[in-house]
Amino acid sequence: MELRQLAYFDAVVRHGGFTRAAEQLRVAQPAVSAQVRRLESELGVELLARTTRRVRLTRAGELVLARARRALAELDGARSDLAELAGVLRGRVRIGAIQAIGPFDLPAALAAFHARYPEVDMELRTARLRGLVAALDADEIDLAIGPLNDSLPARVASRPLFDDELVLITAPDHPLAGSSAVALSAVRDEPFACLPADSGLRAILDRACAAAGFAPRVRYESTGVQQLRKLVSHGLGVALLARSIAESPGRPVCAHPILPAPIQRPVGLLRLRDRPLGPAAQHCHAFLAARADALSR
Repeated sequence: MELRQLAYFDAVVRHGGFTRAAEQLRVAQPAVSAQVRRLESELGVELLARTTRRVRLTRAGELVLARARRALAELDGARSDLAELAGVLRGRVRIGAIQAIGPFDLPAALAAFHARYPEVDMELRTARLRGLVAALDADEIDLAIGPLNDSLPARVASRPLFDDELVLITAPDHPLAGSSAVALSAVRDEPFACLPADSGLRAILDRACAAAGFAPRVRYESTGVQQLRKLVSHGLGVALLARSIAESPGRPVCAHPILPAPIQRPVGLLRLRDRPLGPAAQHCHAFLAARADALSR
């Protein structure tokens, strides 16, 4: 068994097939197929169920993939440790984040990290919390920045970064536009714009409205928070969104803190408990946490 075989096998699973894996690895597709078949032959089991359209992990493949990824992670860690010994941190950090991250300027933080560790490759993607957890599970990202709530599975470790205030937003010509803080009961008959029903934001909206004695009529759904903001700015409804989104550039909206008490959403750094971070990801985790601490002082 060779590390190259494990790397090719991992790439086929991550990219959903031999052709895309070969493209990412920059090798010929037959070479990828040959290495995976050789791995299967040496282990005496079929790792992938192949069809004309896709490949699927067998039960044996799931077991081997988990160990293969641990072995590859350990190798990457060893390389990074050696580089760090030489005074240069190298490696890769893959980060996922929700769209609204409040007062925390993630692009600026990543730029500062890159300036300190220019040899570290960084990747960033955005998704809702469910997608971030799935990406952590699939080893597609190392760290995530997302809301801390009861839906987080026990396998995910979290470190608080900041609290993001959720506010009610209305169009500038809405009857409540001149008000400061607003009780949700004041918009009980209004149409709402929100993320889909399985989102954390929808759960917060449902709970807050239930506490105010009504169920929200969500007429407009979108997976993008900026799209929700635009819908409200055109007077099509109201929405509960992060203050950072309400105050972002675009058509004007009015932001109202919620009565009787502001709604705060804690956001933190997420990682899998049983997957050790490589040196580059460890440094990035510590760097982002320290930056958030500095901003809160």
